[in-house]
Amino acid sequence: MFKLLQQLRQAGVLGINQRNCEYTLVYNQRKLYPLVDDKLKTKQLARQARIDIPDLYAVIEFERQLADLPEILENYADFVIKPAHGSGGDGIIVIVGKHKGMYRKANGQLVDIVALRHHISNVMSGIYSLGGQPDKALIEYRVKFDPVFEHISFQGIPDIRIVVFLGVPVMAMVRLPTRLSDGRANLHQGAIGAGIDIATGKTLTAVLSNKIVTEHPDTGNNVMDVEVPHWDKLLYLAASCYELTGLGYQGVDIVLDRDLGPLILEINARPGLNIQIANHAGLLPRLNRVKQAQAILADIDDRIRFARQAFSVLH
Repeated sequence: MFKLLQQLRQAGVLGINQRNCEYTLVYNQRKLYPLVDDKLKTKQLARQARIDIPDLYAVIEFERQLADLPEILENYADFVIKPAHGSGGDGIIVIVGKHKGMYRKANGQLVDIVALRHHISNVMSGIYSLGGQPDKALIEYRVKFDPVFEHISFQGIPDIRIVVFLGVPVMAMVRLPTRLSDGRANLHQGAIGAGIDIATGKTLTAVLSNKIVTEHPDTGNNVMDVEVPHWDKLLYLAASCYELTGLGYQGVDIVLDRDLGPLILEINARPGLNIQIANHAGLLPRLNRVKQAQAILADIDDRIRFARQAFSVLH
């Protein structure tokens, strides 16, 4: 056990206790957490800052609104329902189309308006929310993912997670849905996490259930050396979230829409640590380099330039 701990320290791996004690507690003021724990507040904040996000169609927060659900949905052929305080993808329903008065989910299953009402009622009761608190249901634009990921993804929407420290993008990965994850971009449910080189935007090693992989289990295609489109804009969006939220240590989740380009999906004040396995690298050396260089990182352009030079793997 002690030998393993020593190896992890030498590799610069950031553990959950150290993350909590030395980063989230130190660099994330508690009063700022509601800005990212509540997806509705995050959306409002991003809109004010003119940051691109999926359009919000409706907010359901009272049971009486459920009677008007058919009218609320009638102008939308597809949409996403999600809890405002949810985490890990729980409680999200993706509707991809309508058929004879029914709604088709991403997995092909048809549900009726009664089922949607029941699900939204469960969302509001707090079943899917952090701490079980009463919640709101958001109905929003369904992202149509960029075809660059079509050959290395199963059904769902891949997303890009970028860890940002003091406004500097320090590590990134793309989360690729699989059959095991039921089409969700969630590593804990069986999605693939492929590391991304900060300088070039190209995928590196990948992890599936904590094991290093090179191919997608469902498509058989190589997940390495795939160039993520709009990488410059993704880095800028991620870095700008420092000014947006005031959080010093955060994870920014971005999706690539085939028509709209990069959209911020959500921001996390306690980003997971599997990104280190996906990149085959520890976070600590990168975090320390940012601390040392903080005095010369005057603006977003400086921070991005520093990140590309300091954390390049493929250059």
